[in-house]
Amino acid sequence: MTVIDDRQVFPSAPVRPMRPRAAVRANTPVRTRPAGPRGQRPYPARPAIAPMRYSGTGVTFSRAPHVRRPVSTAVTIALAGVAALITLWLGLVGHLSGTSAATDQVPDQLAVVQVQAGETLQQLAGRVAPDAPAGQVMARIRDLNKLDSATLDAGQTLIAPMG
Repeated sequence: MTVIDDRQVFPSAPVRPMRPRAAVRANTPVRTRPAGPRGQRPYPARPAIAPMRYSGTGVTFSRAPHVRRPVSTAVTIALAGVAALITLWLGLVGHLSGTSAATDQVPDQLAVVQVQAGETLQQLAGRVAPDAPAGQVMARIRDLNKLDSATLDAGQTLIAPMG
């Protein structure tokens, strides 16, 4: 197979010779970079449109002379000891005020019960364990049956502590 080239070739625009650069006048000021750490910045450092005005942060500071007083080692140790005592006291109060005696009142025996029509979780807890605290029995029923809410359906079978 033979391919015939039928492109049309147009002549390009004429190339103009470059003009020589104009000589620099002697009376123009020569700008140099400032000395010091700002010397690495390209010149000019900011646009020359308007001078920058510093408005501040709006927070006033005291202009009185301040003397820094270091904290001694004894004060640091004393404060750490006070913090440790407070932590120990709070831990003991939390431990001793726990409801461990009330947890023992929830019956250990478990039974399968059926929810009656119109019965709530609180009524069911009062029916299966009348002597135990209803709130703790309700929490135990919810844990045993993995219930997300307190709503019950009639005829639903649940595992509940009996006693």
